[in-house]
Amino acid sequence: MEGKIRLHITIKGVVQGVGFRYFTRRAARELGLEGFVRNSRDGNVEAEVEGSENRIEIFLNELDKGPPASNVTAIDTDPLVSGGDYQGFEIRF
Repeated sequence: MEGKIRLHITIKGVVQGVGFRYFTRRAARELGLEGFVRNSRDGNVEAEVEGSENRIEIFLNELDKGPPASNVTAIDTDPLVSGGDYQGFEIRF
């Protein structure tokens, strides 16, 4: 069985005011991932996600496409220690 990994993700570009958080939550839930997504004060969107490496790779590809009104210019990821403390995937405000 593949182990879980956890990432902090920063999505840059036209990603606020275009439904990006809802798009992210839907994609994460469809893939069975856990974590959260929120808008950053700097205009980016940030997320923490935990799940299998394979599913997170699919998730990152979906984020790169984004919802129709978005324009993703960069996605930065940083590994975190897997904690298993998330319950589902939520939007934080």
